Amino acid sequence: MLVKLFLSVHILNCIVLIIVVLLQAGRGSTMGLSFGGGASQTVFGSSGGKNFFARLTSGLAIVFMVTSIILSIMSSRRSQSYRGVMDQLPSAVEEAIPAQPLTEPAAPAAAEPPAGERTK
Repeated sequence: MLVKLFLSVHILNCIVLIIVVLLQAGRGSTMGLSFGGGASQTVFGSSGGKNFFARLTSGLAIVFMVTSIILSIMSSRRSQSYRGVMDQLPSAVEEAIPAQPLTEPAAPAAAEPPAGERTK
């Protein structure tokens, strides 16, 4: 239950982190501001949302790292408690088939000819 919760938070965080990183403006975007392209970034004020996106990316990255570490710890604990398929077999199977001692096979009996063939 707890693993599913952390896994869903981790996947949702990954999707939001990808979207936030893709929404951020590149380093070369300041060149467009000098030619009047700054009107498109007035939603976040004069800073253009750089502080908002930088803080949001940092927060999402921290949540990503924490959930990754927690999921890896949970996974390692779960794998240590796993004993394998062969260990889960009931011991009655081993007792149901007694071990046969290895012995030399008996000499084959003389083969009788088929009923249709008789020797003269």
